[in-house]
Amino acid sequence: MLEIGMNLAYLAAAILFILGIKGLTRPKTAVRGNMLSATGMFVAVAVTLLDNSIVSFELIIAGALLGGAIGAVLAKKVQMTAMPQLVAVLNGFGGGASLGLAAASYLQTLGGAGFAEGALGTITLITIALTVIIGSLTVTGSLIAFAKLQEIMPGQPIGFPGMTGFNALLLIGALASSVMLAIDPTNTLYFWLAIGLAAVLGLTLVLPIGGADMPVVIALLNSYSGIAAAFAGFVMGNTVLIVSGSLVGASGLILTNIMCVAMNRSLPNVLFGRMGADTGGEGAGDEIYEGKITSASPDEVGMLLETAQKVIIVPGFGMALSQAQHAVRELADAIERNGGEVLYAIHPVAGRMPGHMNVLLAEAEVPYEKLVEMERINPQFDDCDVAIVLGANDVTNPMAREDKGSPIYGMPILNVDKARTVVVIKRSLSAGFAGLPNPLFALDNTLMVFGDGKKAVVDITTALENG
Repeated sequence: MLEIGMNLAYLAAAILFILGIKGLTRPKTAVRGNMLSATGMFVAVAVTLLDNSIVSFELIIAGALLGGAIGAVLAKKVQMTAMPQLVAVLNGFGGGASLGLAAASYLQTLGGAGFAEGALGTITLITIALTVIIGSLTVTGSLIAFAKLQEIMPGQPIGFPGMTGFNALLLIGALASSVMLAIDPTNTLYFWLAIGLAAVLGLTLVLPIGGADMPVVIALLNSYSGIAAAFAGFVMGNTVLIVSGSLVGASGLILTNIMCVAMNRSLPNVLFGRMGADTGGEGAGDEIYEGKITSASPDEVGMLLETAQKVIIVPGFGMALSQAQHAVRELADAIERNGGEVLYAIHPVAGRMPGHMNVLLAEAEVPYEKLVEMERINPQFDDCDVAIVLGANDVTNPMAREDKGSPIYGMPILNVDKARTVVVIKRSLSAGFAGLPNPLFALDNTLMVFGDGKKAVVDITTALENG
């Protein structure tokens, strides 16, 4: 009877997870979705604790309190600009937890002479090996992603000739170790070898990836952590862990595909770390642009906006870096009070993680219906009076549409250059994450406003209101 009750509770938890994920797809329902998912996790944990094999409730409670305290501090202290780094670390934690579960199951059985008694079958052993491979790869890959996003290490691709072949050898070696472990489970060398090779593979997969491709990497690592959790669920015989891990893994793969399409890359490119070639660098000057760079002051832009009937704001990482989302909302309010219409053009990979701009603008209470996806906003640039680009570089680069020799050729971009006037707010003419100059800066209809993003937006709003 208890087992039936536990299974029903697990089913309820799984339904709450599904409803929670559905709620997270829209800002208006995101809070409710988060609460539903949290409730589902609470139910799953509470029911799991009814298992007779639980060794120590004291340790579990201590771990929950410690983890909860760390999570509360992170929620309070971590700025929105650092959210991509936090997501990368949390992906690593998820993979590490699955790795720990599988390792504990294997070592516990080994210590109890369970293999001689046939306690773990061949399928279970292979599942353990796959869990530790994916979990280990996720941990090290997430650490490299965090280090690049946090600028602890260079964001440019790091690699060596033949790295793809080296990665393939690492993967083959890890899988071969898994097979050998299933044949001879008492030989721990195969177990540790699978972990070690996978850990190195995680490093060499992410090192060659440049900063421009980090949204794809984060989505993929999120999927890896879910897949590892699902495998850990098979090892532990825990239904809700299988379901929740499968949901995370599947949704992560779907999101990865969306990111790949937005970056004009294929999934094999992501898997084998052949992304983001560095073709340029910081500090690009006027001399690399064909045409004249026209700078403007905030007062001049304010005068321009006085007569603008339709304004499209294009947010990028520059907005996140300067924490200008609230200032942007105030500028939009001022334009609307002056009789203009304001929309926000959202590129799928703007920023450093999927949905980065949506999260920042939602924090500033920008109405969701004003956030327009790339496919729907691009046709509207033709009748746009002013497009304001705030720190979005690569996703507005016309080279992706016009230069067949460019590394980003074919990547879908926001067609801001079609607007009557383009205002680019940027600290300098430096290249973006892809390391490429942006010809948009030198177009006849482009005005450059140099300086801190937040200060520039505030000054433009002041000029508009005092005009």
